[in-house]
Amino acid sequence: MNLKEWAASTGIAYITARRQYAAGTLPVPTYRLGRLIMIGEPVTGPAAGTGQTVVYARVPSADQKADLDRQVARLATWATGRKLGVDRVVTEVGSVVSGRCEKFLDLLRDPAVTTIVVEHRDRFTRFGVEYVEAALAAQGRHLLVVDPVGVDDDLVGDVTEILTSLCASLYGRRAAADRARSAVEAVIGGPA
Repeated sequence: MNLKEWAASTGIAYITARRQYAAGTLPVPTYRLGRLIMIGEPVTGPAAGTGQTVVYARVPSADQKADLDRQVARLATWATGRKLGVDRVVTEVGSVVSGRCEKFLDLLRDPAVTTIVVEHRDRFTRFGVEYVEAALAAQGRHLLVVDPVGVDDDLVGDVTEILTSLCASLYGRRAAADRARSAVEAVIGGPA
């Protein structure tokens, strides 16, 4: 669990817990995981030479940056609960539809990374998930998806993403999401 969750569960104000961490007087062991302060002992990773486990979190736009830390906390908790040592945390702001996920592509190119942990399938690609997983498996690497189902209906989400991308090129970025949403609502007969 992270420091904020621990503080809430023990009845200590978060700022007090943060000050105790900075002073080194917290009554529990802590370690850093990216920008998060985690409570407990870090889970040791696999034996040397077997590769790295990387937690990958992404949000599509800068106004959703606050969700990155929450994603990292959920993913780290999930990974450590399955006795996976987290060697690195990679966060990114960019859209998969526009292809602006350079850090994820770097993870795919890096042979030292053997396990990539993501929250949802749409965090790394909208289409062709099976191809990415098959290519990694052929190299003896793994892609672990914490929630493989996703939050909303995949088909509606995919169509909305495609329409948003097309509308952005026609009408500009501001009107794209509204026009795509209107088009999907017209097709399915209600709010998307």
